[in-house]
Amino acid sequence: MNWSSYGAFLAFATVLALIPGPDFAVVTKNTLAGGRRRGVWCSAGVSLSAALQGGAAATGLGILITQVQPVFQAVKWAGVLYLVYLGVQTLRSAVRGYYRPITGDGTAAAARGGWREGFLSNITNPKVLMFYLAVLPQFITPDAGLFVLLLFALSHAVLALICLLVVVAILDRVRVVLSRHAVRRALDAVIGTALLGFGARLATEGT
Repeated sequence: MNWSSYGAFLAFATVLALIPGPDFAVVTKNTLAGGRRRGVWCSAGVSLSAALQGGAAATGLGILITQVQPVFQAVKWAGVLYLVYLGVQTLRSAVRGYYRPITGDGTAAAARGGWREGFLSNITNPKVLMFYLAVLPQFITPDAGLFVLLLFALSHAVLALICLLVVVAILDRVRVVLSRHAVRRALDAVIGTALLGFGARLATEGT
């Protein structure tokens, strides 16, 4: 394995992880709604789904998914509908303006809800799978073994987790400010709109 290529891939993956996208919006939504614990579990759900998609790309299953159009379209539209659902849910929260106080780090049920939203929002996003299929060959030679492919793919998932946990930590530090009623409603409005935008962009890509 070429370690310089691995380093270049890590740098590239870090830059991509820092660009706000659906994962950032979903993790922010869950951290605001349920506190640090829910945000951490949401981040873990995102990272696990990324690792699974990276593993699929490394083993060749990812190519099969993208080539069988009914399967690929089913995943794509499931992702669109789920992002739209989360967006509408967040906008409704902004309109209602009623927020239960967060006690401690949130409940176990809230943590499970965060993990579920993080996992489902990412596993139904075919752009993650397409990322692995398009980017990995740029850094790995054609004769690279399965171990190398998995190392690159799982490294990206770990980097994404680290970046999301940093986001959660920052949000938790400024929780007092973000919990103010007017601020929270404004953030929900922005996040809900962003989620709808991500869903619309996913729906129109490739059409």
